[in-house]
Amino acid sequence: MSKLAGKVAIVTGAGRGIGAATAKRLASDGAKVGVLDLKEEFTAETVSEIQAAGGEAIGLACDVADATQVENAVTALVNHFGRLDILVNNAGVIRDNMLFKMTEDDWDTVMNIHLKGSFLMSRGVQKHMVSQRYGKIVNLSSISALGSRGQANYSAAKAGLQGFTKTLSIELGPFNINVNAVAPGFIATDMTKETARRIGVSFEEFEKESAAQIPLRRAGKPEDIANVVSFLVSEEASYVSGQIIYVSGGPTV
Repeated sequence: MSKLAGKVAIVTGAGRGIGAATAKRLASDGAKVGVLDLKEEFTAETVSEIQAAGGEAIGLACDVADATQVENAVTALVNHFGRLDILVNNAGVIRDNMLFKMTEDDWDTVMNIHLKGSFLMSRGVQKHMVSQRYGKIVNLSSISALGSRGQANYSAAKAGLQGFTKTLSIELGPFNINVNAVAPGFIATDMTKETARRIGVSFEEFEKESAAQIPLRRAGKPEDIANVVSFLVSEEASYVSGQIIYVSGGPTV
């Protein structure tokens, strides 16, 4: 039997990159998956691939920084599948700039999607998890939480998610809800391609230079993160909670 058979998961920002890889991995583990992204059409490819592989998935439009949209999306998912067991808070954006150039909108946009979005989604799903005394929440942090030049907003948001993760694990633990975070290092995605474009280098050059500084000497793939999320939401990790797991090809400082 698949290890997530009978479980229902919701993955935000699942139209591409780490979110898409995670949604597909959880579906292959046997979960029914709600694929969330800003617009429903953004979810179509991920949903189609899950269904083509024999899994069950629906696509839902949701701005995770909007409380009403979050509530509607969670309700729609529970009405469709009948329950909700797993939340992966993956939705995110970057608005990189040096502090003296960073605008309030750059700051607010990143905070709203990463931090407020994770708060609203977690608040929206916890009532279902508490009532069934079972749930798994995984937040996507980043190695940037340790500090990253030109990313004051992103670094602060990702560090905030680590404190959020630890606090939720304390509050929700008595209801048999595990809360953890995964902190990726350099992962080859559209987001890192955007970073390369912003600093004026080709992605190939950017990836090569980044990989040279990683002990394993390669960039990460979205599937590397999905694999760790798969473990954290499984029963194999039932005694793991409040942890920040760096998936970065080497040790962190």
